[in-house]
Amino acid sequence: MVRAYVTVTAHTGEADRIQAAIEAVEGVERAHIVAGDVDLIAVVDVETPAGVKTVAAKEIQSVDGVGSTQTYVAMD
Repeated sequence: MVRAYVTVTAHTGEADRIQAAIEAVEGVERAHIVAGDVDLIAVVDVETPAGVKTVAAKEIQSVDGVGSTQTYVAMD
């Protein structure tokens, strides 16, 4: 199992809608609205590193209102 954290900066003030859309993505365990430099952090659990790429680069980035993402893969 590969765990990753995807930070999300939104283009809109619709954090609740974006959170729900991200949580609906297969492989996303949960997403949290946070205060700070980013708007949300998604916790991703998938089988392979390629799965992380699919979830982050294809699925999360395609959610309407998502501006940018950064992905961090857990090493433990």
